[in-house]
Amino acid sequence: MTVHIGLIGGGNISETHARAAKAISGVAIAAIYGTNAEKVKKLSLEHGARPYRQLDDFLRHRPMDIVTIGSPSGLHATHGIAAANHGLHVLTEKPIEISSSRARELIAAVTRSGVKLGVMFQDRAKPEIRKLKNWVDRGVLGKPLLIDAKVKWYRPAQYYAQSRWRGTFALDGGGALINQAIHTIDLLLWLFGDVTNVQASVSTALHTIEGEDTVLAILQFANGAVGSLLASTSAFPGYPRRLEITGTEGTIVLEQDQIVSVDLKNAPTDVAAAARSTDIESAASPVVSDYSGHKVIVEDFIRAIAENGTPICDGPEGLRSISLVERIYAAAEAYRMSSKT
Repeated sequence: MTVHIGLIGGGNISETHARAAKAISGVAIAAIYGTNAEKVKKLSLEHGARPYRQLDDFLRHRPMDIVTIGSPSGLHATHGIAAANHGLHVLTEKPIEISSSRARELIAAVTRSGVKLGVMFQDRAKPEIRKLKNWVDRGVLGKPLLIDAKVKWYRPAQYYAQSRWRGTFALDGGGALINQAIHTIDLLLWLFGDVTNVQASVSTALHTIEGEDTVLAILQFANGAVGSLLASTSAFPGYPRRLEITGTEGTIVLEQDQIVSVDLKNAPTDVAAAARSTDIESAASPVVSDYSGHKVIVEDFIRAIAENGTPICDGPEGLRSISLVERIYAAAEAYRMSSKT
């Protein structure tokens, strides 16, 4: 039986969704909707899909079982709710939305319609990160003590200047934190659980945008660990994302989605570092050439529908990261106001 997928959006990320979907046996791209007619036509021709310029017409297209949402972040709930109201399962790009209130509206809509909701946090599907998750859950690190996350990426001025939505409050929700660092925020919550206290500072140090391009946050986790998150789109030329985790039993370092260092007092026999990756694509470019993680997310979402199960990242899980983003922004604003007094 063929699963028919429709794409909302015609930009870079929708191209990634298309390539991921077409790499799965038994999946066909049925239709594509977007506001850029030229991009939608080109993508539709490449994948044998029907192009649409009107959302309602697209949502009535059949056969179609799932929509993947690659529109600007501030439209995810609008598009997802509309799809759910048409009985379509919804797999949205990160973040789930730009506010927790809109995210909850989307979650409520899919619940009412009896369809599935998933969020594209493909880091959860990457082999080395899943290995790290297993180690943390097994207690290989002992009690977590220090968590240091760095997302020192770079985006040139044209990345923002050539976009109507990137870096805006209305459609991006902010800047480097909610767009680039959201994957790392999800990863921290997935690995280590809830955050109980936040201190933060944000600034727009380089780019001419509404949102921030530089973020520093101090996070206190419920498990007692303390963490730092440094994120930017202003660190030329862009460096691999790095996560250093120290527990009572030692330290493990993840760099560009690869475990590059394992220093444990008593390492289990199945715990060892992998080879260092030299791929720093995402650090300097928004284009995603490796769609393997997205492919796993789509495959898992199809499985969740078939088995009436839960996707790797469902609506409530997606809500956690945007809720923490809001708390970081609020803490940064409180710090800014206190600095004025």
